[in-house]
Amino acid sequence: MRLLDSMLAPFSATAALRRAVKLSDKGDRRAAFPLLARAARKGIPEAEYRIGRCYLEGAGVPPSRGNGVRWLEKAATRGYVEAQALLATLCLNGMGPEQTGTGMLFGGQNAAGPDFETAMLWARRAAEGGSAEAQAVLGFILGSGPEKLRDQAQSDLWYKRSADVGCPQGQLGHALALARDAKDPEVQERLVVHLRAAAEKGLATALFLYGMMHDRGVGVAQDQAAAGRYFQQSAEKGHVSAQAKWGFALLRGIGVQKNATEGESWLRRAALAGDPEAAALVGDLYAKGGALPPNYAEAAMWFRRSVDGKHKGAARALAMLHLTGSGVPRDQDEAARLFRIAAEAGDTTSHADLGNLLLKGHGDQQDSVLTREWFEQAAMSGDLIAAFNFGVCLAEGVGIERDDRKAAEWLRRAADGVVNAQYWYGRMLVEGRGVDKNAEEGRAWIARAAEVGMIEAQVMLADMMLNGTGGPKDHPAAFILFTKAAKAGHVGAMFATGAMLGGGHDVPTDRAAAQTWYRSGAERGHPYAQMMLGRFLLRGVAGEQNLTEARLWLERAAAQGLQDAKSDLASLPPATHGAVAEEV
Repeated sequence: MRLLDSMLAPFSATAALRRAVKLSDKGDRRAAFPLLARAARKGIPEAEYRIGRCYLEGAGVPPSRGNGVRWLEKAATRGYVEAQALLATLCLNGMGPEQTGTGMLFGGQNAAGPDFETAMLWARRAAEGGSAEAQAVLGFILGSGPEKLRDQAQSDLWYKRSADVGCPQGQLGHALALARDAKDPEVQERLVVHLRAAAEKGLATALFLYGMMHDRGVGVAQDQAAAGRYFQQSAEKGHVSAQAKWGFALLRGIGVQKNATEGESWLRRAALAGDPEAAALVGDLYAKGGALPPNYAEAAMWFRRSVDGKHKGAARALAMLHLTGSGVPRDQDEAARLFRIAAEAGDTTSHADLGNLLLKGHGDQQDSVLTREWFEQAAMSGDLIAAFNFGVCLAEGVGIERDDRKAAEWLRRAADGVVNAQYWYGRMLVEGRGVDKNAEEGRAWIARAAEVGMIEAQVMLADMMLNGTGGPKDHPAAFILFTKAAKAGHVGAMFATGAMLGGGHDVPTDRAAAQTWYRSGAERGHPYAQMMLGRFLLRGVAGEQNLTEARLWLERAAAQGLQDAKSDLASLPPATHGAVAEEV
């Protein structure tokens, strides 16, 4: 028969086709192509289909999508099922007859958007002709295509028909359809069977999903090692989410031997392919550093990629970099924008971050309104932290007209469980804002916040104890609180501690220690600490006189508007002017 086909091939199109198929099976597509062309020109559908494949794959002929699609369309129009199925897939991938650019070099090789309607036409013909692949394609279009084409019941039916004959795409689609009712143990068992079958046939998405089932112990026993194997196989086939999961597994040593270098490589690959979670993880790696110091500029680049994918954690992380100017320009307004993105994506911590920036004058009116709405809605549902934040919005007029009475009501409600609210409500009682003035009750609330370590509350309580506001004077207790807050970095407390140590209070005088605390506050910009340090140095109060440095600190205090510092400057002898000017 083989010899006869060779002899008849020049004269018989059917013989030419048979001879071409045999040559193709041997891998000699170059020799097969002329025979296929002869048979195709005679209108034999199988030959038209095969020659279309040759053009698409560049088998025995230079690749040409335009010629390939044209021959496939001829075969499909003659009812050749395999051509119809392949044509449907091409249309779905933006490579159909109407999507092939004829005016472009080499026939227009760039894919357009999906042509769902034409794909559905050819898929239905092939599906009804028995093509399992086309049945899966038709199931996909009916289930996930444009709304006007959807028919979930029909989608499920075609997926099942495709799955029943062992098509991996059909098995995956059928498994996903079963997942909608996976609470039923019997349904879940069938889901696992079909998904496992699709995974065993090497379908990347099925491998990833089957890995996720093992990772979470859903439908199968939890097995991190098995999950890692499926993630790896799927990742190697190019599945982006699997690349991210496999990279994370390697990075943390989850179900596999830890390999941070290879893990980061897979995460980078997934991030560059558009996976926002992977980009956020890579950014986090650079932000935290490891063997090398953190690289905030590199971290910011990866966080920005992740933000483009609406990743809330990355948006907040990038906002924090802009707040501090780490690796990026210090930009409070950009930080506010990023906090808003994170908040809108569901990061509740970013609501408060954005609110704090709004109180400092950053962000815009839209941010103010959105923030107030978030806090109000959450407060209404009983969230005490949100009640506190909503109270602050009312007290400061953020996104809403200022209303001290309502602010006090919400702050009182939150004060039962939120330390910051205890401090704010205590202040409102002391000041008589929105409530009847009651310094005693206010002091009690502020004391509660101070007891659990809130620095601002400690400083205010100490000041009240110093002056006898809302209760008896208690200078020793005030000194302890001021010192505690000063050691924690509170600049005002540094000045107050110095002032108490300087004399005139019911604590031991220690002017050397007082000067040390004044210096700490002065170096951080506190105007009164600068003035007092200047006076100590001017008069040698702590045993050290330095007129040059005294002038320096008094000038800084005067520049911040302290008239008393200007008077002190006038008392300095002229001989120090040149030296001071030179040092400054």
